[in-house]
Amino acid sequence: MGVLAVILFFVFCYGLGTACTFFWKEKGYEKHLMRIGIGLAAWVVLLILLDFFNLPLDWKLVLAVSLLCWAWVLYRNRKELSFKIPIPNILTIVALVLFGLTLFMYAKGAFAYPWLEDDDPWAHATGIKYVSLERNFNDLHNQFGYINPYPPGYDGIFGVLHQVSPHLVWTMKFFNALISSLGILFFAFFAKRFLKSTPKALAATTIFAMIPSYLSHFIWAHSLSITLFIVSLYCLVRIAESKQWILPTIILIGGIAFTQPSKLLKYSAMFFIFLVFISLSRKKLAWPEIGAVAGGYALSLLWWGTRAVTLLSGVGNPASKVGATSGLWGTIQRLFPPGSGTGTRAYTFSDFFIAKGQNMINNPLGWGIAISLLLVIAIIVILMNYKNYPGEEKSRTQILLFWLLFTFLGVNSLTFNLPVGFHAFRFWMLLAIPVSLLAAEGFLFVSDFLVKQKIPMAASILLLVALLFFTAGLQKYQVNISQWPPGAFWTSGEELQGYLSLLSLPPDTRVFTYQNPEPVIGLNAFDCMWCDDVFEFRKGALLANATELHAWLKEHDYEYLIISGMAVRELQEKYGNQTLEMVNRRVTDLATSQLFFPAFQNQAVVLFKVA
Repeated sequence: MGVLAVILFFVFCYGLGTACTFFWKEKGYEKHLMRIGIGLAAWVVLLILLDFFNLPLDWKLVLAVSLLCWAWVLYRNRKELSFKIPIPNILTIVALVLFGLTLFMYAKGAFAYPWLEDDDPWAHATGIKYVSLERNFNDLHNQFGYINPYPPGYDGIFGVLHQVSPHLVWTMKFFNALISSLGILFFAFFAKRFLKSTPKALAATTIFAMIPSYLSHFIWAHSLSITLFIVSLYCLVRIAESKQWILPTIILIGGIAFTQPSKLLKYSAMFFIFLVFISLSRKKLAWPEIGAVAGGYALSLLWWGTRAVTLLSGVGNPASKVGATSGLWGTIQRLFPPGSGTGTRAYTFSDFFIAKGQNMINNPLGWGIAISLLLVIAIIVILMNYKNYPGEEKSRTQILLFWLLFTFLGVNSLTFNLPVGFHAFRFWMLLAIPVSLLAAEGFLFVSDFLVKQKIPMAASILLLVALLFFTAGLQKYQVNISQWPPGAFWTSGEELQGYLSLLSLPPDTRVFTYQNPEPVIGLNAFDCMWCDDVFEFRKGALLANATELHAWLKEHDYEYLIISGMAVRELQEKYGNQTLEMVNRRVTDLATSQLFFPAFQNQAVVLFKVA
């Protein structure tokens, strides 16, 4: 369905990633695969730059830049080109297999139902549609929840892809699943570089792919944000090898900043922990790494610097929250209460230890029995051997333990009734990173123990992988292939079924609605919610009679009109108790006018074809 979009996705990412790592001389699959992750961040940065200079966010322009970047690096390194196909190592093979299985799981679940799940994806759909058609990040009527001042990287990427992939629902579901799955692949190479051990990286990647709390196929900006974070850690670790890695690190952190706002604060703490212990191990400040992180945040000002006033005055109205509070600490407590976050609650031992086949869909929780036990074993082994670790390994262990502590406390801000918190339920995906890296130590310890008991190495590893699968991976699979709800804004199941009839229409068929067009756009049809004339007409559209409405719809090339219970609910604030009567009267008026003909009708929805 979207073959061209898939090809362009990898061309864009690889071309831009190659430009950011023009200095990379090593051979092998790691270079090519990681360039995709680095290029994904560069793509986000490129879109921000194009918009900053009022250039169109057009796929052809992105393609031209990508190909030019690719050609420049090929020409620069022409004397070193080799066309030999290398044999992949065991880590690459395992990482690709786990990536493929994860993509299959996410795609199978995403396409198990025809609608978009919950609420966030519907809002993203409108932003994606806007970027696809208007090719900019402007939001003149402040209608899009994820474009401005919210950083638009996610909607920007998908908007460009939607320009060549007309089925919006397919584009959103597939590419979100792809980006989330790529995180597994990128994690494998980060783990190898950070842990400096292929066996540990293999174990960590296997655990990371199966841990329930690392992402689902839920469509939201966090999918891209944490995928880029993993790649940023990879680049940050490699600065110790060469300062040339400072450039891609800056690009990655900038790309993260242009994608999702709240995660950036959490990443900042994890970057800080990394920098502190790297500096302590060197007995001097790690200036190259510090400079790279600072450079990434400086790059972020390209977006945030121009929107600081808007953000502070409009988003959440922070001033109203702190007005009655004196002192810095009191201000922080009011801005970051321990119970913040729609899915935040106090967690129990069972939430961590027992993985369940039913879970939160946006940010699942839990580890499972095997992962929990491996984590405990790893911590015990580390504490017993810590004094004997060489300096570099000791520093690495300190980073992991403090990452674990930070993210564990972040998850449990309400559990422990901490004085502050920050969307605790969203910490679960971050917590999965140190848990997986640490549990790998436990995995190797147990496998070595089993080998000493005369159990063959292959059998020991298969046994542990089976335990991981049946206590975590299977439950993750069950959650991700189950049918997820379509959101809380629908007034009935019949209304949803009526709207699903839009999927039978050609993509971008113009369908006018009296209420918020998110459900129309989110089901492949189109209603120009941002067009000035449409925006103004919608305000009083219910008062227009059949003749007036027909004339306006024909003038603006609308082919259908949909009326449902959502219109009644959303217009009640304006028309009060007489809203239902007005809507029913309008439906009768349209049906008898000979200007509109019912194309679909049930108790909750009427879809009229404009004559």
